[in-house]
Amino acid sequence: MRIGIYGYGNLGRGVEAAVRQNDDMELVAVFTRRNPETVKLQTEGVKVYPAAEAANHADEIDVLVLCGGSATDLPKQTPELAKYFNVIDSFDTHARIPEHFANVDKAAQASGHTALISCGWDPGMFSLNRLYANAVLPQGNDYTFWGKGVSQGHSDAIRRVKGVKDGKQYTIPVEAALKSVRNGENPELTTRQKHVRECFVVAEEGADLAQIEADIKNMPNYFSDYDTTVHFISEEELKANHSGIPHGGFVFRTGATGFNGEHKHVIEYSLKLDSNPEFTSSVILAYARAVNRLHQEGTNGCKTVFDIAPAYLSPLSGEELRAQNCPIGKIKVKADYVEFC
Repeated sequence: MRIGIYGYGNLGRGVEAAVRQNDDMELVAVFTRRNPETVKLQTEGVKVYPAAEAANHADEIDVLVLCGGSATDLPKQTPELAKYFNVIDSFDTHARIPEHFANVDKAAQASGHTALISCGWDPGMFSLNRLYANAVLPQGNDYTFWGKGVSQGHSDAIRRVKGVKDGKQYTIPVEAALKSVRNGENPELTTRQKHVRECFVVAEEGADLAQIEADIKNMPNYFSDYDTTVHFISEEELKANHSGIPHGGFVFRTGATGFNGEHKHVIEYSLKLDSNPEFTSSVILAYARAVNRLHQEGTNGCKTVFDIAPAYLSPLSGEELRAQNCPIGKIKVKADYVEFC
């Protein structure tokens, strides 16, 4: 499967690294808004092209991975590029997913392409685990906690504020709320009671710091519903103390079963990630495989992770997957027997 990358930042580099771990994929092109000559890839023989020339290479790519930001890039890029490619993105502005889906679906249906939006770990894997847990425990409560970690989408939103040169945003769970959920207390929590957001900002020289802080704290869909702290620091301090991109989080479903709800249950799914963009890239490529398969089957339009059967994510055949669905360990399917490893 031929993979193209549109945008070569942290996520784009993560996709390039993840392609190497998937034997059924190859990276064939990277598109950038920067001068292509300044982009140095880790994969030999792959050409870098100006983003404006992407459509000229539509026949060379099976799935184009869009690595722009959710604030301003993807709402425009994904519908536009779905006219020429099968596409996948990591759009993570939760409140605007229905709107984004409709725009991408319209473009993909008209062009006969397949698209998948909002792929990653949240939205993405966390979304799936919330769905599974709700289906299994229909009477109960949902809780999602993110962090502590760097949110790429929120950091990107900060960097687009007027007067900001660079910045990082950390999402931090409120420890008391996390403990209450784990204890099965079923607390009623507002958005503000579950997380705080902490921003480290490098301002441009002469910028209005008070205005930058106000613009960040009042930004809808990103910061306005949270207690947000903004720290102004030097570029050197940002590089020294905030160069990593860790993240993670927890999805809980608490519920009860029995004729009188007498048996209590807690479902917990968690992630602890050294590199948010590299893990997100790995999720995206698994779903890129599904996008390619759906397109080969004649399915067009936009999808989300909810629409994808798990088998479409794996390079293994149905026979191999059925044989491996065993707690004993790895299984090899031979011509006339099954070998347990």
